[in-house]
Amino acid sequence: MLHAVIMAGGSGTRFWPQSRQQLPKQLLKLAGDRTMIQQTLDRCRSWVDPSRVWVVTNDLQATTTAEQLPELPADNILVEPCARNTAPCVGLAAIEILHRDPDAVIFVMPADHVIQTNEAFAKAAAKAVEIVTADPSRLVLFGVTPTFPSTGYGYIERGSHISESSPRVYSVASFREKPHQSLAEQYLRDGHFFWNCGIFCWKASTIIDLIEKHEPEIHQGLMRIAEGLRHGQRTEAIAREFPLLKSISIDYAVLERTRNVVVVEAPFHWDDVGSWLSLPRLNGADSENNTVDGLFCGVDTQGCIVRTTNDHLVATLGLRGLIIVHTADATLVADASQSERIREVLEQLKNQDLNAFL
Repeated sequence: MLHAVIMAGGSGTRFWPQSRQQLPKQLLKLAGDRTMIQQTLDRCRSWVDPSRVWVVTNDLQATTTAEQLPELPADNILVEPCARNTAPCVGLAAIEILHRDPDAVIFVMPADHVIQTNEAFAKAAAKAVEIVTADPSRLVLFGVTPTFPSTGYGYIERGSHISESSPRVYSVASFREKPHQSLAEQYLRDGHFFWNCGIFCWKASTIIDLIEKHEPEIHQGLMRIAEGLRHGQRTEAIAREFPLLKSISIDYAVLERTRNVVVVEAPFHWDDVGSWLSLPRLNGADSENNTVDGLFCGVDTQGCIVRTTNDHLVATLGLRGLIIVHTADATLVADASQSERIREVLEQLKNQDLNAFL
C-alpha cells in the first residue's frame, strides 16, 4: 500500500522570533489559516488514509506535532533523539513501515513547504506511484521549473524524456550543488534544469537496499532498530542506535550514487518558505508594498514585513524595507536586505546565555 512520510524535524531559525526550538516554522501559520504541517497533511488526504501517514520529528517538537495532527495514530509519529539529516530520517521511516507493510510504497515530503494546488499535487503523486509500481527499482524525484536564478536551491539536470504525458517524466542526467549567481543564470537560460524540491517516491524495500549498498554502516544501525521493533522496543532501540548513525542527506547517501532515478516535472506551484522575505510572495502586499499580519498602523512606511498579534499594535513612521516581528517575549527589527543574518542574532543570544529566547 501507499504510505506518506512527512519530514518535520527542521528548526526554521530564519523565522525567529516566532520560530523557536520547540515551535519551528512547520508548526506556524505562515501562509493561510492552518500551520504548515497541517497543510502538508491536508494535501495528502485525497490519496492516502491518515492511518498510513507518518511524521518524523524530534523530542522538542513531538508533543506539539501530535496536538496539531490529532488524526494521526500516536504510533505514527516517529521521534528522532537527535538530528541526523535526511538519510537516517528516511531510513527510520522505511523500516517502521516495512515492519507493518513489507510491500509498501512511500511518498516522502518536507513539512514546511507551500504547494498549490492540492489537486495538482495529488496528480503528481499518482504519477510517481504509477512509475514505482511499474518498476520497483526506480526512485522518483520532483523537479520544479525555475522562475528565477536561485542560488539557494540544488538543481537537477534533466536527461531524456521517459513520458510526455502530463506531468512529464525525464531521466536524471546529473545533480548540481547550489550554484553561484552566474551559473544559476546559465541554468535558467538552458531550460534543462529543475529545482530539487526534496519530494520523493519509492518502494520502502528499495530505499533500504540502496542504503545498504551505499551506506552500510547506516544500514546496520537501522537493522538494529528494526530488531528492536520486532521485540516491541522501538523507543529504546531508536534512543540507543539513532545517535550513532552518520549524518548525511538522502541525496548524497543514495540519489547521487544511483542510476535508476527519474524526475517528474512538478505540475504544482512550490515555495520552500525559506525566510521572512517569502511572505510578500505568498501573502501579497498592500498599496504601500507592506505585508502585514496583525494590528498595524503605518505612516510613510513602505516595503516592510510586519508580524504581530491582533491585541498588540505595531506603529511605524518613515520606514523602508524593514522586517518587524513582535511576539510575547521578543521583538525583531531588521533590515530586510540582511534577513539571512538572523542566525547571527541566535548565536549572539547563545553567547549572552539568553537560551530561553531560542
